[in-house]
Amino acid sequence: QVQLGESGGGLVQAGGSLRLSCAAPGRTFSTYTMGWFRQAPGKEREFVAAINRSGGSTTYADSVKGRFTISRDNAKNTVYLQMNSLKPEDTAVYYCAAGRVGYPPPRQASLYDYWGQGTQVTVSS
Repeated sequence: QVQLGESGGGLVQAGGSLRLSCAAPGRTFSTYTMGWFRQAPGKEREFVAAINRSGGSTTYADSVKGRFTISRDNAKNTVYLQMNSLKPEDTAVYYCAAGRVGYPPPRQASLYDYWGQGTQVTVSS
């Protein structure tokens, strides 16, 4: 069992930045591919970004490519999502997820086994 805890959400103006963190205590963090997903009110959960176990491969949704950066620090058991140039349409609850999945890091939510509780990101116009 992997417990994930997100932090770093909040309210920001359009054009601003936030950095989300997801901590996963335990010795097995480095064996998991990590992903970020988001869900806006009335919409389905959607893929944002993913990173493989070593951090050497990343995948991004087209809607965030060039604005968001996923990274990880296996020594700290933490994955990050740096979000720049935020837009009102980025408003959502953001979830991190962990899975022992293949390469490249996948977009499909069903391939991830463990999920955090989510952190709210609100971008005002």
